[in-house]
Amino acid sequence: MALFVITVFGDDRPGIVAALSGPITRHHGNWERSQLVRLAGKFAGIVEASVPDERYAALVAELTALEDLHVTIEGEEPTEGEAAEGEGFLLELLGNDHAGIVAEVSSVLTEHGVSIEELHTEVREAPMAGGNLFEARAVLVAPPSGTDALRAALEGLADELMVDLTLTGP
Repeated sequence: MALFVITVFGDDRPGIVAALSGPITRHHGNWERSQLVRLAGKFAGIVEASVPDERYAALVAELTALEDLHVTIEGEEPTEGEAAEGEGFLLELLGNDHAGIVAEVSSVLTEHGVSIEELHTEVREAPMAGGNLFEARAVLVAPPSGTDALRAALEGLADELMVDLTLTGP
């Protein structure tokens, strides 16, 4: 089985998911994981799927021929050891929205060798306080050593950014 990743971007309209999933099914493939979203009238997503090796080329041709969508496919099998190893953590952040929050947090994570497995962010209105709130939730994998330093760095950053930041895990 060929394991591959599809990225898709285009104007939002009904039927995009069906346009992607139909060919996968017709070629005896399996839709494995996905993150799909509508943002500002656009549709964007990433899908992990698998298909029998002999059907891969035909599936790629059908998916890349979809009209009104920009579709790219990466079809290399993952290599051994590609998955991040270490301790799993959940990071939750909430605070007044301002520029640079993701950049600051991701810089600290990079400095400590932390891999981001999933990241979900959202800006929403803060009706009682006025303005907007920024909310982030991330699944992280940190090297087994140095988690105390990571916690300390994130706590210091939370104070600097004036946000509530919680790191849950080992």
